[in-house]
Amino acid sequence: MTDLVARARDGDESAFGDLYRAHAGRVYALCLRLEADAARAEELTQDVFVRAWERLGSFRGDSAFGTWLYRLAVNVVLSDRRAAWRRTRRVFSAEDPAVLERPHETPGPGLALDLEQAIATLPPGARAIFVLHDVEGYQHGEIAALMGVAEGTSKTQLFRARRLLRVALER
Repeated sequence: MTDLVARARDGDESAFGDLYRAHAGRVYALCLRLEADAARAEELTQDVFVRAWERLGSFRGDSAFGTWLYRLAVNVVLSDRRAAWRRTRRVFSAEDPAVLERPHETPGPGLALDLEQAIATLPPGARAIFVLHDVEGYQHGEIAALMGVAEGTSKTQLFRARRLLRVALER
């Protein structure tokens, strides 16, 4: 375990500030890719570091601090997504299931799509699995455990995400 992490574990706020400055950019980028909303990604980044401060005692040093932190970030984003889904289910009546579906957002005419924009248009589940697998390098078994889905579902969603990206980028 690095000296900086050890000092932060002992309550040194300036050491934790150094850890924040060292990792905030990558954590924000991960949150942005998973959420596709800059303001929400900023909030989630802050949530990740609040949780990291609270749970720093559980960091055993078996892996790099960055690895532990990014896994924590994925868990924070996925937990937030599940909570938002539960809130939505409580607010809307189950009589009209179409209300619970998110509309598929398409870019306006004449808008040149780049990869980040195309990723942002993916449905949330497919986007999360694409980012975790193809961008962050997680394996399907890890993604399945993180998201609470079957490994086959992870593979299917990745296939779907890649197909949708191919179509979006060919336009």
